[in-house]
Amino acid sequence: MRVARSILIATALALFASPVYAQGKPAPKEAKLYFIWPHDGATLKGGFWCRFGLRNMGVTHAGDDYQNSGHHHLFVDVDEPLNANEPIPSDKSHLHFGAGQTETRMELSPGKHTLQLVLGDAKHYPFNPPVVSEKITIRVR
Repeated sequence: MRVARSILIATALALFASPVYAQGKPAPKEAKLYFIWPHDGATLKGGFWCRFGLRNMGVTHAGDDYQNSGHHHLFVDVDEPLNANEPIPSDKSHLHFGAGQTETRMELSPGKHTLQLVLGDAKHYPFNPPVVSEKITIRVR
């Protein structure tokens, strides 16, 4: 009876702990996420193409759980630090590209904006260590 009870308790604890292990998938240390376009400091007129670059990892669809691959998220005017223990939010400032897109057409209001890329795993969690681009600043006329 004690053995069965111990197995039941251990199984229950493992079930509660498993979501924690799903977070923070490992990423190669040499992975690099960057903007192909626009460049930091660019002044753009109206709508523009935003193109994403990634080295030493692959791009896949959200939900596809392949090793060393993920999908892009674009942070627009986000000042809060990235929380590696939470899934990346989805709202007008946190854009998800879960179909494996590597570019998007942007329409931003005139003024100064910041952009940053974050690579998410199959469940929208950042990798460990996080694979993020430099934050760039652009101006839209």
